[in-house]
Amino acid sequence: MSLVIKIKGIIRNFPLGNELVKVLKGIDLEIERGEYVALMGPSGSGKSTLMNLLGCLDTPTAGTYELNGKDVSNMSQDELAEIRNKEIGFVFQTFNLLPRTTALDNVALPMVYAGATKEERKNRAEKVLTDVGLADRMDHKPSQLSGGQRQRVAVGRALVNKPSIILADEPTGNLDSKTSLEIMGLFDDIHKKGNTVIIVTHEEDIAKYAHRVIRLVDGMVSSDIRNQ
Repeated sequence: MSLVIKIKGIIRNFPLGNELVKVLKGIDLEIERGEYVALMGPSGSGKSTLMNLLGCLDTPTAGTYELNGKDVSNMSQDELAEIRNKEIGFVFQTFNLLPRTTALDNVALPMVYAGATKEERKNRAEKVLTDVGLADRMDHKPSQLSGGQRQRVAVGRALVNKPSIILADEPTGNLDSKTSLEIMGLFDDIHKKGNTVIIVTHEEDIAKYAHRVIRLVDGMVSSDIRNQ
């Protein structure tokens, strides 16, 4: 298998007044293409900081991060933005959809930044929305959709540029238990199609869907277990 993520000795410190808060304390991590990983840990364990680094939203204080064989640890903000748009599909707890924009246009948005033509954007967004079960909701705005449907739009948007990894931060945090099951079923389907999926969660029943669970405590990996 080829590695999609390789992290070596990642340290992330944040200045707080005259103090230096050490959030990540030397993390080593390798994730292979096509893996389904849950990242867990109590509040303050560093999982959100690690997710921001994995998602190229932040850079480490020290250590290296290779994404698809490219060292992204010291890239400029512009270079990171380009990597994010091409390589990473984000799904957030709060959906982060544009309220006045249809499902179709919300999904097509990352392709605008990628420079796709209008026709390419429309065709690809239609296909992705059909794949996530929203073929009959393409012209609806977020306010006309249920929470679960909004999250499906968000998942579609994450998939549209065919990224290397799907990074989901508490993707069921705002959903009821029935809808959560549907969304996790959708992530299962996405993983079965060969996508690398990383889910950040504090819920054990959500982590069970993943094939590997990495737990952080106090800024270090405390366990890394593969589920059968």
